[in-house]
Amino acid sequence: MRVAAVDVGGTFTDVVYLDESGRLRLSKVPTTPREPERGVIDGLKAVSPEAPFEVLHATTIATNSLLGQVGLELPRTALVTTRGFRDVIEIGRQNRPQLYNLFFSRPRQLVPRELRYEVSERTLADGTVERPVDEGELERVAEDMVRRGVVSAAISFLNSYRNPSNELKAKEVLSRRLRYVTASSEVAPELREYERTSTAVVNAVLRPIVSRYLEGLWGSLSGLGASSLSVMSSAGGLVDVEEASLRPVQLIESGPAAGAIAAAALSRELEVNMAIGFDMGGTTAKASSIVNGDVEVTTEYEVGGEVHYGRVVRGSGYPVKFPFVDLAEVSAGGGTIIWRDEAGALRVGPLSAGADPGPASYGMGGDRATLTDANLALGRLPTELAGGLIRLRPELALQALSRLGDPEAVASQAVELANLEMARAIRLVTVERGLDPSEFSIIAFGGAGPQHATELAEEVGSRRVIVPPEPGLFSALGLLMADLKYEARRPFPGDLEGAFAELEGDLMKRLGRVDYFIRLLDVRYQGQGWELTIRAPQDLSPGSVREAFERAHREAYGFTLDRPVEVVAARVFAVIRRTRVSLGEAREGGEARPIAYRRTYISGSWDEVPVYRREELPKGFRVEGPAIVEEYSSTIVVPRGWRGEVGPMRAFIMRR
Repeated sequence: MRVAAVDVGGTFTDVVYLDESGRLRLSKVPTTPREPERGVIDGLKAVSPEAPFEVLHATTIATNSLLGQVGLELPRTALVTTRGFRDVIEIGRQNRPQLYNLFFSRPRQLVPRELRYEVSERTLADGTVERPVDEGELERVAEDMVRRGVVSAAISFLNSYRNPSNELKAKEVLSRRLRYVTASSEVAPELREYERTSTAVVNAVLRPIVSRYLEGLWGSLSGLGASSLSVMSSAGGLVDVEEASLRPVQLIESGPAAGAIAAAALSRELEVNMAIGFDMGGTTAKASSIVNGDVEVTTEYEVGGEVHYGRVVRGSGYPVKFPFVDLAEVSAGGGTIIWRDEAGALRVGPLSAGADPGPASYGMGGDRATLTDANLALGRLPTELAGGLIRLRPELALQALSRLGDPEAVASQAVELANLEMARAIRLVTVERGLDPSEFSIIAFGGAGPQHATELAEEVGSRRVIVPPEPGLFSALGLLMADLKYEARRPFPGDLEGAFAELEGDLMKRLGRVDYFIRLLDVRYQGQGWELTIRAPQDLSPGSVREAFERAHREAYGFTLDRPVEVVAARVFAVIRRTRVSLGEAREGGEARPIAYRRTYISGSWDEVPVYRREELPKGFRVEGPAIVEEYSSTIVVPRGWRGEVGPMRAFIMRR
């Protein structure tokens, strides 16, 4: 088996290649934001893959498109709705993200009003078609779309989640004139018209961009000898190119999902029941909670929205109804810019220097201090990263920090501020879900994660930090640990067993082979506005469903109600297992000596600190802090009061 896993991040593109002997080859190259496929090919060429080989890919192109990245122009998109409902997408919900801001402006509309078309059709709430859609009217709409230069269209009819026949007929007619047509019943067959319409519109906007990107990427990959391409979905499973092109809305959190899946896989291997996945890269830091080896998954996300202390502000972005790995994200990465506000207070983020020009110490034209510059000035980083690919210049870091005050004081304060910000993300996925972070181990990865993890652990009360092998490429490794995973759902299923059997039959017919199914139910009390997603019990009787739901409700909210329970949707994931990569073990026996001593600021003071090469550390090796452990893709900081040890699966485990 020859497999290349490629994770395109905001700053670096990471490649992990598994050859036929089971050996890993690693590559880390700068991301090329305007042409992300160029960075992918550069990274692959660096590991010299032998043909034929599979490619597993995590991408940020969907998110970057909606955030307005230069070079990713949104296609002209139209929306077709039931007559009288074309402004639902603009009215949305009446929740204001900034309640007291009189000058707040809503996110830009992805479909301008002149491209929202109304047609005469009506499906009732019970699914009865009262008025079939008129084919002649649709043909006139399609003709006008073509005349106006529309590239992609979304269709969202009232109550189509109960009966999609009118939508599917409309899609058939519009597809004669347009290549890209999305029916809301095919991407979000659920109640709540605004969220369903928003999901369809986001999918329609992304389809031309993602389809062209994947087509171009596949052309380049096949030239290198690739035999297949799979893409990581936001739900934490791989999908094929056809599925990714048809429903690109599921790729929005592709990269972060890969990291969470890798952390979950490592927690299972190490038998760690309660873990926090902490991924700090070049642009952001993300946290996920992992309980009994499973990551939390949510059914709704708001893409392009504002983030306030790690929490996405409702109403500030575009709602998407699709399964997502539940993550808290803050603007704290190696490239996050340090600055002073009008009052002179030191601030960290949310702006990032990204891959171009990057931190000041990169010497690529950037002159603003970043967290990477701060860690370099504090002696925590070497002067070469990624095996010499990037050479850091301490004098440029000190120069940039000096513009903000005393460089050492600015650097240490900036690191403290970033740690406080990232601790909020960890509390969001633990304390706010009724979990005690002191009972969790932190699995720290990303290029910058192991530098900050122990200080974060002290902040939230955790006593153990686990740094996986190749932490700076761990999200790419997560692709090698993921299975293929496809989702289908049915709203308001009457007969649960029948609904599950039908969904599983459809998935089996489409995929040809499925190893197992995961059954989920969206359940609520009658009269509640929102539902909880639970694992379907083995016994699908009303009593068993109620018992499982009330257990979840009590865990989430601390109480239950004496009301009838209703199932809002049945969901199924079809899983096709892939051969997993083995992380291997460190060598047995032998000694390891420091490769150098470096003046470093750790635990509130400057010390001459021993520096070790991680590749040279044998299994069972122990080191007392303060110490630094360097490797190809990251640097581990062991503070005073902590002990580091090389454990199973080449993990570096630090305990307080």
